[in-house]
Amino acid sequence: MQERLVISGKGLYTALGQGCEVHFQQLSRAQHALGPLDFLQTNHGKNFPFGEIKKDTLELLEMAHHSHHQGYTRTSLIGILALEEAIRKAGLEKRENFRIGLINATTVGGMCEVEKYYFDILDKPGDYSQYSDTIDCADCTHRIADHFRIKHFVSTISTACSSSANAIMLGARMLQQDMLDIAICGGTDALTRFTINGFNALKNIDKTFCRPFDADRNGLNLGEGAAYLVLEKESHCLKRQAEPLAYLSGFNNYNEAFHPTAPNPEGEGAYQVMKRALEHARLNQEDIGYINAHGTATLTNDESESNAMKRLFPALPPFSSTKCYTGHTLAAAGAVEACFSLMALREQSVFANLNFKTPMPKLN
Repeated sequence: MQERLVISGKGLYTALGQGCEVHFQQLSRAQHALGPLDFLQTNHGKNFPFGEIKKDTLELLEMAHHSHHQGYTRTSLIGILALEEAIRKAGLEKRENFRIGLINATTVGGMCEVEKYYFDILDKPGDYSQYSDTIDCADCTHRIADHFRIKHFVSTISTACSSSANAIMLGARMLQQDMLDIAICGGTDALTRFTINGFNALKNIDKTFCRPFDADRNGLNLGEGAAYLVLEKESHCLKRQAEPLAYLSGFNNYNEAFHPTAPNPEGEGAYQVMKRALEHARLNQEDIGYINAHGTATLTNDESESNAMKRLFPALPPFSSTKCYTGHTLAAAGAVEACFSLMALREQSVFANLNFKTPMPKLN
């Protein structure tokens, strides 16, 4: 029988603030952080609500003790500042003899800086050369790894909104195969014009605050942020006298191959992945007290996910989407919401599904 895996540290930085304590306070008070953009320059800055971290990139550089000339992008900096908390909470300041891996997720990489300086990079390549390679998603991963001197294993996952959930699963598997002593798993994404224009072209952004699982939902709100979990075997955690925050008992991923961008309306993918995660954890449906749903507030996702939950659970437990607090943080979302789920578990709290008024027809 495989040894149990524990979460020994967690760190967060989103529009709600920096640090897990601030996030729990805001979630408990049902206080969201969505509004117009202050720092990203785009024609859509006042047209939609966004979950923007209210620090400009120069302030983030100062907080992370880096300079503009080193080529650290906003994506990298948010990741560094979130990971600092996770490492501190896990008691990993001294870690010379451990095999530590960083599995980082991102979708935009350094696009936030490349799109800002694109013409300068072309016209004055010498002056902006520090940003030339940051468009590669792996660039921010290696900068985060270098900042924390993580060298044993470093990898990047970019699978859209499932990215940091997949990072957590890869880290767990590597621990089970004894390839690592500690796996640091999570993700980071900054807001970019590229992302906003793309989702707007798909008609997937709501001009008002998003309404997950509401009959009148009309799309998502975009956000930025980063979150990381520290995973290790229970014996390793206890040997170094660290506190296990929770057990990672079950996980699964599943590709339903229904459509390139849309889920099966009956929720086949979400149904299978939840069912298999429960089986992996050796839990029954009645053992679940809360579901932190993906809940993007898009027309297709919420219908599909609702059908999946109703298929799996004869008595549906409380569930909610927390994207109405932070916006959809893309690659970081899985890790952000894993941290929220950990808070819900430890504090025995269910976070409100904001802006819900009207049940979806047929699903109630």
